[in-house]
Amino acid sequence: MDKLVFFNNSDLSRLLNIRAFESKFGEHVHLCPPACNIYEHLETLDVKYVLIGLPETIGDFANLGTRKTSSIWEDTLKSLLNIQKNEFTNPEHVLILGHLCFEKELTKINELDCSIDKQLSKARKIVSKIDKHVTHLIYTIKKAGKTPIVIGGGPNNAYGNIKGSALAANTQISAINLDTHSNFKPEEGRHSRNGFTYAFSEGFLDTYFMFGLQEIHLSNTILKTITKLNHIHFSSYDAMEIRQTTSFKKEMKRALSYVEDKPIGIEIDCNTIEEVTNKPTCIGGFSLKKVRQFVHYFGKQEHVQYLHIYKTQVTDLNTEHIGSLNTYLITDFIQAHSK
Repeated sequence: MDKLVFFNNSDLSRLLNIRAFESKFGEHVHLCPPACNIYEHLETLDVKYVLIGLPETIGDFANLGTRKTSSIWEDTLKSLLNIQKNEFTNPEHVLILGHLCFEKELTKINELDCSIDKQLSKARKIVSKIDKHVTHLIYTIKKAGKTPIVIGGGPNNAYGNIKGSALAANTQISAINLDTHSNFKPEEGRHSRNGFTYAFSEGFLDTYFMFGLQEIHLSNTILKTITKLNHIHFSSYDAMEIRQTTSFKKEMKRALSYVEDKPIGIEIDCNTIEEVTNKPTCIGGFSLKKVRQFVHYFGKQEHVQYLHIYKTQVTDLNTEHIGSLNTYLITDFIQAHSK
């Protein structure tokens, strides 16, 4: 746990805006004492959900993407901690643990040129090291009987979420991934687009449902691969939103039919939300309302193992908006899953 930076009372005071005659979410959440034994402490606490941050984008760089920094963790907390405490939000069920800090890894990444094969290989080995830290933390939280809510990172972190949950439960985990991309690229060294591939190949991932794929991003190679695998399924964004040969609600029901009664993880790529995305590779998307309904629909399933909200593109102009968006998804999940 050497990468874990605990969220402490000083952090809470810095982000929390207390007002007279109001009771804020952040006034009622739980924190871990510094340097505690996380497993033992979580076991004794009457909390259901553990929030952790993954403010890293190294997986993208290892997939020949660009170097980026991420403030999604702090932006989310600024919003979440300052919503109202009431019978709908249930902050007393939440512990804010902290974030995994990968500054050393980011420094190494900044020295690499991924157009050079040997340096690309080094970047992908760094992603594999990050996998180990994420896996261990998720395993610890799940073993203590709590549900992780993971904020930040990318689809590469799905590997650690799935593996950690599977090891804790001693069984395979299924996953529903709301994303325009399959994230099922070949095993060519770890990066942002093959976390599910590795989890499936190594036996940690059972059924994988890709929800909302945009057809122009689906290569023939990947399409042939997922077509011949019985445990891999997808729904098309284009079929739902453009051709309208099916509906969002029908596809949620179809996805659930493959994973019902199985332990599942929920993965949300926020670049699929039309109010968020500004990327040329993701023009169009689902409305925030539909994504909230998606989180509620799958969040209320009994065997949900975790929620991961990732890859939100933060700019100086939308930090407050992104924090509010993630807060909606977190509270939707807690409300659905608590019932």
